[in-house]
Amino acid sequence: MIEVSHLTKWYGDNLAVDDVTFRVDEGEIVGLLGPNAAGKTTTMRMLTCFLPATSGEARVAEFDVFSQPLAVRKLIGYLPESVPLYPEMRVSEYLAYRAKIKGVPRRERAAKIGSAMERCGVKEVSRRVIGQLSKGFRQRVGLADCLVHQPRILILDEPTVGLDPNQIIAVRSLIKELGKEHTVLLSTHYLTEVEAVCERFLIIDRGRLATEGRLADLRKQTHIEMEAVGPEGQVKAALLQIDGIDSVKAKPTDGAVLYRIETKPGKDLREAIFDKMVGGGWKVRELRTAARSLEELFVQITAGERAA
Repeated sequence: MIEVSHLTKWYGDNLAVDDVTFRVDEGEIVGLLGPNAAGKTTTMRMLTCFLPATSGEARVAEFDVFSQPLAVRKLIGYLPESVPLYPEMRVSEYLAYRAKIKGVPRRERAAKIGSAMERCGVKEVSRRVIGQLSKGFRQRVGLADCLVHQPRILILDEPTVGLDPNQIIAVRSLIKELGKEHTVLLSTHYLTEVEAVCERFLIIDRGRLATEGRLADLRKQTHIEMEAVGPEGQVKAALLQIDGIDSVKAKPTDGAVLYRIETKPGKDLREAIFDKMVGGGWKVRELRTAARSLEELFVQITAGERAA
């Protein structure tokens, strides 16, 4: 559905997007993650035909983004980070205006506007002036604008930025629902956003695609966490004697030590670890398996590279 190949963007001497390649298949909800100024918004602006690339290729449903922009725009609903609404217009007036601009036939406009308002939960405020709405409702109006021409693909740039917790939950729920009928590429620097609504993630840092993967596969990567009381050096040495343990990291915390224990795939060594601790006369406060988190991977890639 979306194919990006060696996409690069220079702003003068500043390299904003550096040789990025990825794909988004039909029906997927994919999160594009990255720190501020990582290149997420620039990538999305190129995909939505707002910016030309310096080099590389991008195709949306077989149409070339750079040579066939009108065909691409008909397939895409784009929600920029700052939604460009007209505050003096009523919601229904604004959506009618946008539907006309997007080429929705006159005879279909009322039905498509009504459907978009219904799906985005703004029918109740259709007669309200946009400038009088809360930011959460304005964001919903922006999403209704994305849907009014019934695109196959939604590209959403920071859709919950600046919203309060209740508004964030509501918009995330809406995006997940929309993902049942649309291919969605969602840009954000909120990790919980991707975990809440996406199936797959892309992490971009300093313009480069650092890694990608499926959240389900990430959650399968487990390790053992143990909080225990005892001499750190002796405990680590004892744990490393257990067959199947690859590494042990320790972090002092609240009168004890928190150990992160990496094991060989498929091995649950909690009983062996407990027996070793009891044999050493050390107290175990907690012993559990834990899945690798997206936050952990994100920090490892972005903060780790910046510190290098």
